This record gives sequence, structure tokens and C-alpha cells, in this order.
Amino acid sequence: MGGLQSDGQFRPLESGDPQTVAGYRPVARLGSGGMGTVYLSYTPGGHPIALKTIRPELSEDPEFRRRFRQEVQAAQRVQGLYTAPVIDYDTEGTRPWLATAYVPGPSLAAAVTEHGPLPVSTLLLLIAGVAEALTVIHGAGIVHRDLKPSNVLLAGDGPRVIDFGIARAADATALTGTGVSVGTPAFMSPEQATGQEITPASDVFALGQVAAFAARGSGAYGDGPSHAVLYRIVHEEPDLTGLPEALGFVTRCLAKDPADRPSCAEVIALCQEASPGGLRQSGEWLPEAIGTQITRRVSASAALAAQSAVTTGPPQGPPATAPATQLTAAVPAPPPTAPLTRPDLATPHAAPTLTAPHTPPPATPAASYLPPAPPAAAPRAPWPGAQPQPRRGSRAGVIAAVVAAALAVGVGCGVYLSKAHTDTKRGGTSTSAKGSGDHSGPGSATGSSGPSTRPDPKPVTFKGINIPKGYWVRFADSPPKPLHDENGSNARFGDSADFYYDDDAFVSDDQTPVVGGNSKKVVLLNNAEKGSLATCRAETRYAEDIHLSQLSTGSQICVHTVSGHIAVVTYKGAAPRNGPSDYISVDITVWRNAEQPSGDQ
Repeated sequence: MGGLQSDGQFRPLESGDPQTVAGYRPVARLGSGGMGTVYLSYTPGGHPIALKTIRPELSEDPEFRRRFRQEVQAAQRVQGLYTAPVIDYDTEGTRPWLATAYVPGPSLAAAVTEHGPLPVSTLLLLIAGVAEALTVIHGAGIVHRDLKPSNVLLAGDGPRVIDFGIARAADATALTGTGVSVGTPAFMSPEQATGQEITPASDVFALGQVAAFAARGSGAYGDGPSHAVLYRIVHEEPDLTGLPEALGFVTRCLAKDPADRPSCAEVIALCQEASPGGLRQSGEWLPEAIGTQITRRVSASAALAAQSAVTTGPPQGPPATAPATQLTAAVPAPPPTAPLTRPDLATPHAAPTLTAPHTPPPATPAASYLPPAPPAAAPRAPWPGAQPQPRRGSRAGVIAAVVAAALAVGVGCGVYLSKAHTDTKRGGTSTSAKGSGDHSGPGSATGSSGPSTRPDPKPVTFKGINIPKGYWVRFADSPPKPLHDENGSNARFGDSADFYYDDDAFVSDDQTPVVGGNSKKVVLLNNAEKGSLATCRAETRYAEDIHLSQLSTGSQICVHTVSGHIAVVTYKGAAPRNGPSDYISVDITVWRNAEQPSGDQ
């Protein structure tokens, strides 16, 4: 997630970015990814921070919230010279967020991509610094599991390891099963790729991969589809062609057996031995071009802080101190199941306020790095069917308000509730979708769980997902990663196998492999049908699975899951018949929590 252009400019805010997050004012974008968006902001004392906000669809997942809470609490225990500490957070609010110390430097991935492999002296300091960071992380009882070049930032006084467990929260549901792999395929250890026990030695393997990338500009196991890279990691030896002689110990880090790898302390000692003058971290440990980038980032951050103070005034406190009228004007009324007023609102940063983009007072930017003011946005409409929230008062007052609303609605309310009850009994797939117009728009009860007036969830699309035979994916994962059962059980019986690719588990005339989901509710759409949420809700020609012989490039499949997600899976093709592996490639568009989970029906 790059934060600056090559000339040191920050990325400007966009129209949908929040004005404040629990009292912090975003002033520029640092990047965005599968978990959310990262902004540059400042503490009340003017210290820069990296403010990470979570994507709405992840915020709605209870399992994600649970894992995010755990990972933030664990990250607070990590305090080292080569890590970015957690400054502030809120895991319970409408939109969870996390603030860490801002590191004014590029990631190792960006630096090597732009400037090429690093010199030996820099490599030894880099490897020793990351190993020291891992020592602190492991000392807090955490295994990073996702150490990679983009999670190593280059600061003027040494590297910084970030996202030690935090980003894994996006894979929350994948962590609850047995034999599940989580991480970036190209940097996984063999035991992580095969779903075995993960220990600190797994991070040492990833460190060896990071070292090879920094020294050569490419990974030790090549590129290509994730399943192909994972196969090489598990079964083949690394390609370390061109690795400097001083880094010979990296081969030990990449040993298949975790017991054969050195500890982090040993790695630091090996770096010391390989360095003629010993390891001494200084402000000139990086190549000049990267050091210049860091200087530009520091200057741009300081200038932004000064300009922000002039145009917006001194930083304000948490939104708990703001008048109630300000809160109600900034946030539309939520549905009755998620009241705006919370008992812990008085706690600083307990409930972040994400407001619509604002138009700051007219001001002439002092420099080109100041992000332009986002355009003013029209006030957002309230949730469909939402009623004004009454002030907290006596129980009699609440009852009186309910009675008055019921009298006002009259017979129409009874008709609506009757229809909603019918839809709920049908498990969220209403037959009224056909012949009476499209009822799948925001606020409709058709295809949803009961009489909820919440709008339809926004779709999330993942392209080029490769699923090997015998594997399955979960739609709650971002992105979906192939999972399998070590005991060789058929994929259709996998834990939460939302969509699988495997041999036909039963005797049939067509012995080609099959795709399907463990909900046994998949529909192969006709060529004239366009895959959409409305189409999937309307089509009820459910099958348990679909044979590969029935699919051609571009075929679309509606998939309903037991957890309430709906997806359109677009078949893109399969591996060559004579190839070394067997897999299919698909694009997946998911509407998470689009209907009532089948377990609750």
C-alpha cells in the first residue's frame, strides 16, 4: 500500500473518505487494501500516525470483529525498536479502526521494485533488524504468519515490521477450522502451506524469503499461480541464484523441517559474523535514493501537519465531547437493531464517528502536496423505513410512541408484517420476485432475512481465484484462499466449504469433476441470464453440484451458503490436461450476509 508518489507527495483524500474518525482528522491517503484504507493523521500533540479504517463488509462480520479485537489486544503487547506500536483503536464501534505510529519510509517491496536489490551492508542490517522485531513479537506470544516485503517498512534508523497479526483478522473465518492456511502464498512456510502447526520457526522461513527478495529482487520459489508456488515451497528446493555469499545462512532459514532452521537470535549472530565491522545502525544504512525518499516524506508530513492546523484549527477531542446535535446530523439514523446511542459513548474513542466528506473553509494550498478539498456531498438518506430514534426516557413514554406509530400505520403495517413473515419462513428466498417487479433493491424484504429494512450488502469481487482439485474456498475470506482436508476427505464435506472443486463423490454417468457448495444450493445460469443478486434470489433451480462438462468459459453459477452469503461464481477455465496440477480458475462476486443463514431457518 504505497502512500506517496516518487516526488514525495501524499495521495489526496477522496470524496467518500471520512472527515473525522473518533476525533482524528485524516489529511491524506497512505494506501488501501483488502482490509480497509489507511490515512495519515495526527495526534492532538501533532505526532503523525497511520489511521487504519476497516471495510464496511468486514465490519458486519461478527467473526471478523472477534478476531480483530484479539489481534489488536495482542499487538499492544509488542513494543520494540523495529516494530510500529499501536497508539489507539476501537474494535466495537460501527466502523472499527486502528492507529499505529506512522513510519515515513517506503515498504521493502516498493523500494526493491523501484530501485532494485539492496547492497550487502544494507541487507545484513535489514535481516538483523527484522529478526530482532520477530524476537519481540514472539516474546509477546504472537506468530506473525504473514511476514512479507510489503509488511516491512524502511525508516531512516532501521526497518519496521508491521501488521503482526492485525491483517489476519480479514481472514477471521479461515482461522477457525483445522488444517487451514493463512498468509501470503509466496512467503508461507511448508508447514503453513500444508495446514500443520505454525510456530516462530514459520516466521524464520518467511524471513529467509524476505531476505532472498531483498537481495535478488525476486522470491526464492518463483512466481505464478498460488497453488504452483505453494507446491514448490513444499516439495522443491529454493532458487537462490545470485544470492550474495555473505547471506549463505539464508539457506538454513529455508529448511523444510522447522527444527533445522536457526532461531531469530542465531540469525542476528550470523548477520554479525557476516558483517566485517559489526552491525551498527545509523541514519545512512540505506542507499541514497531511498534515503532521499524518506527525507521527502518527513518534510511532506510536517508541512501537511502545519497546513492542516491552519485550515482546520487545532485538533478536537474525541466525538464524545461533541454536542448531540452534531452527532445526529453527521450520522444517518441506523436500523432499530443497531441504535446510534451506546452506553459507552462517553469513553474516549469508544464509538468512531465517520462523517460525510466536508468542504473546508476556502484556503489557498501553500504547496502542491496538500490534498485538494473533496467536493461537498449531499446529505445521505436515512436507512429505508428507519424512524427517528426517541430520546431515552420512561418506559411509558416508549410504549406510547410505539402505540402511536402502530395506529398511524394501521392496516398497511399488518399487510407488510404478514408478507415479511412469509418471506422469513421461506429462508430469505421470496417467490414474489418473479412477476411483480424487482424486489431486491435496498430496503426490500425479498430475499432477505425477515422484515429487515437494511439495504442490500455491497458486492465484493475477487478475480483469478485458482482452486485446486480437492480444495474449497470460503466467501467470508478476503481474498478467498483454497483450503483442504489433510485426511483426504472429499471437498464437498469440508468445514464451511462455500464453493469446492473435486471429483464426483457419488457414482454417476458423468464422471467429470464437479463444483458446488455444502449448502447444496447452486444454480447454473442460462446464457441469457446475467449474474446478479436479484437473479440469484429469484432462481430456485437448486442443484447439489455441477459437472465440469456443463461449464464453458464465462459460465455463471449462483451459490447460496449456509452462513447467508450469496455469490456469483464465473468460470474462467481449467488447468491444461497434461499440466502438472489440476485446478479451475474463477472470478467470485460475493454479497455477504445477503440472506438468513440456513442454520437459523
